[in-house]
Amino acid sequence: MASHDLLDRIRQRLEELNRSERKVADVILADPGAATSMSIATLAQAASVSEPTVNRFCRSFDAKGYPDFKIKLAQSLAGGTPYVSRAVEPEDSAADYTQKIFGATIAALDEARRQADPQRIERVVDYLIQAKQVHFFGLGASGAVAQDAQHKFFRFNLPVTAYVDVLMQRMVASSCHTGDVVVVISWTGRTRELVDIARLARENGAVVLGITAPGSPLAAECTETLEVAIATPEDTDHYMPMTSRMIQLALIDVLATGVTLRRGEDFLGHLKKIKDSLLDTRYPAGRQD
Repeated sequence: MASHDLLDRIRQRLEELNRSERKVADVILADPGAATSMSIATLAQAASVSEPTVNRFCRSFDAKGYPDFKIKLAQSLAGGTPYVSRAVEPEDSAADYTQKIFGATIAALDEARRQADPQRIERVVDYLIQAKQVHFFGLGASGAVAQDAQHKFFRFNLPVTAYVDVLMQRMVASSCHTGDVVVVISWTGRTRELVDIARLARENGAVVLGITAPGSPLAAECTETLEVAIATPEDTDHYMPMTSRMIQLALIDVLATGVTLRRGEDFLGHLKKIKDSLLDTRYPAGRQD
């Protein structure tokens, strides 16, 4: 296992650690940067455990001892991100939950960046650049991402729509033709209606692109997918989506950038024309009233 995955491994194994080892993990995950400069005595005191417990924790993560573990932890910070996902607790202060939400988002985006497959991105851009029209489908939080995608892609002189209603999605999918591209956005990929709609769109000749979870029922119905599986996934069955939405939005930006670059410099004049149309709607920069 690469050293830069150490923080992810600690997070993944939290539930299987005993109570004392979990205390050590909590101190490290709370501030990995500070942990790299702690002595074993300082870390043991901060976690309210014994020094042998710290050594046992380190060896369980393939380190020869505490000094070796600190080296691996430093390499992890250098190769990834120091921010980790921690659950918000009822007693958290505004400072606590602000740091946790931003930290979780930064960590998830960094992990998604490392997972991004440039070849898949190129293939998805290929389909989008050849499309006669593009439809973005999403429900709930993913519906807001679909609408953001319409806002980005309408600039490409291409018929683009976004639908967040299941009945409209089904009707559009049934009327698709060869040359149409349907982009289905679903973090879990387990929403029955979207899986059925993706299948219906393909049966009618459309290319179906998915931004979804790997190995999901939706992924199985797509022509091509952009897949992300972060180490600490959101429980979107119980809680409102947060980091997942940010990853989806970032992937939409990646695709929009790819299409822009494929259109070439001659297309930049069209984009500038759209941008310039907004100039008269804004106050000059620096106006205070």
